[in-house]
Amino acid sequence: MAVLGVQLVVTLFTATLMHRLAPHCSFARWLLCNGSLFRYKHPSEEELRALAGKQRPQGRRERWANGLGEKPLLVPRDAPFHLETCPLTPVDALGLASVTRNLQPLLKPQGWDWVLPVSTLAIRVGLAVAGSVLGAFLTFPGLRLAQTHRDALTMAEDRPLLQLLLHTSFLSPLCVLWLWTKPIARDFLHQGAAGESPLALLSDSAFDSLRLWVLVVLCLLRLAVTRPHLQAYLCLAKARVEQLRKEAGHVEAREIQQRVVRVYCYVTVVSLQYLTPLILTLNCTLLLKSLGCYSWGLGPAPPLSGAPSSASTGPVGSGEDEAQRTAAGIAAALRGLLTPLLLRGVLAFFIWWTAACQLVSSLFGLYFHQHLAAC
Repeated sequence: MAVLGVQLVVTLFTATLMHRLAPHCSFARWLLCNGSLFRYKHPSEEELRALAGKQRPQGRRERWANGLGEKPLLVPRDAPFHLETCPLTPVDALGLASVTRNLQPLLKPQGWDWVLPVSTLAIRVGLAVAGSVLGAFLTFPGLRLAQTHRDALTMAEDRPLLQLLLHTSFLSPLCVLWLWTKPIARDFLHQGAAGESPLALLSDSAFDSLRLWVLVVLCLLRLAVTRPHLQAYLCLAKARVEQLRKEAGHVEAREIQQRVVRVYCYVTVVSLQYLTPLILTLNCTLLLKSLGCYSWGLGPAPPLSGAPSSASTGPVGSGEDEAQRTAAGIAAALRGLLTPLLLRGVLAFFIWWTAACQLVSSLFGLYFHQHLAAC
């Protein structure tokens, strides 16, 4: 209880500190509203009236006399109106199998062998449900990433270094999948063949530490190219207006304005779609390092404590009844279940699955925007 009390106090203090610092130093404000991103402003109604050759009626009688009481203003779709740009401001943004190895030594001494298959099946079903929900949430961000990546490459035609960073960031989930594919990554780096005698390039602990560092570097790389992706999204307003000019007929002035306004009002949602997989991967990486008893260094990792202590699974006092002994056994099993070995498997699964969902959805998004969206 004392430990929980300290955690509660630290959590409340951190939340209060973040709330107090938010008006002065905000990461979201620095990312979106530091002057590097610009948005397009929709043409005013007066400009659209001038292009349509119509003047605003001076009074209600004149409006009814000309038959303009309820009729919307129609503008030719190919009208040469100009979209002005302005920096994005805070006002704009605000408007918008290890499981089985752990369970087996815990349940057999208690005579609960029958629980082992049920528990294993329940954990597998739970991971499958969590993976399906996570995959569903990451599908649309992957499609959005494909669109902004394609547009960002077009905008960076004369900047080869930025194009290289964009390609590397886009393919970073493939690197994560490679790191968790044992025959390709671990066996290649851990057991490099030199003649007939095996040559270990990296030890197991060094390989695990290297994987953590690669994940952190890839997350920082994707964070570094956030603004080119967001700027590519903001330029969709100009692309939508140019597409409108290619159509024949007339369009309401309000529809032209709405097409431009909807883009920058949605930029905060696009930012969350881009940053959520990054934050999820980075948090799982840090949790994997802390809860999985890994080390940032390339030296030997601390030993794992996979089984519960004998004090928690020993016999209870003779005065306790059967219910108390059962409760003590369940508590001991729960304490021994969340071991570093189990947490390594669960967190590594979520890192691998997040990367797989990002890669599949973004590659499908590239195919969709390249071939299907134009149809």
